[in-house]
Amino acid sequence: MRTLLELPDLPQNDSLLGYLRGQASPPSGPGRGYALGDWELHTHPDLMDRLCELAPGWPLTAAYGVPLLASEGVAAVVALGTGWLAVRIDRLPASVLTLEPAPAWTFAGGDWRIVDPWQGQVPVADGTRVLRGLVSLALSYAASLVG
Repeated sequence: MRTLLELPDLPQNDSLLGYLRGQASPPSGPGRGYALGDWELHTHPDLMDRLCELAPGWPLTAAYGVPLLASEGVAAVVALGTGWLAVRIDRLPASVLTLEPAPAWTFAGGDWRIVDPWQGQVPVADGTRVLRGLVSLALSYAASLVG
């Protein structure tokens, strides 16, 4: 089991936390195999692994059963469902593949972008390189929102 930080209740996280709180539920089923902390996991385990791969050595944070990356306590990258990465960034680099139509999540919009966590995976190394750069930019952008 990974050690997880808890996303702080900061004004910069209000919209995201409100959305995640609204869909949160306690784990169900035998053995609680699909739990993240005290909550049902709302991300496919492979996508959670991918999130860790994109920010090696960066601490994983969680909120209401959803893994994410945060900088200075501000959410930067959120892994949801089986194939969605929500990335907080002011401007998305042209090389990044978005997913359309994007889900109508209440926190999305503004500086949140929905991207393909696998970037087509052809070739795999290029998609990973592009996403690692994006995650790094998103973590820097999130840190800049601390006021």
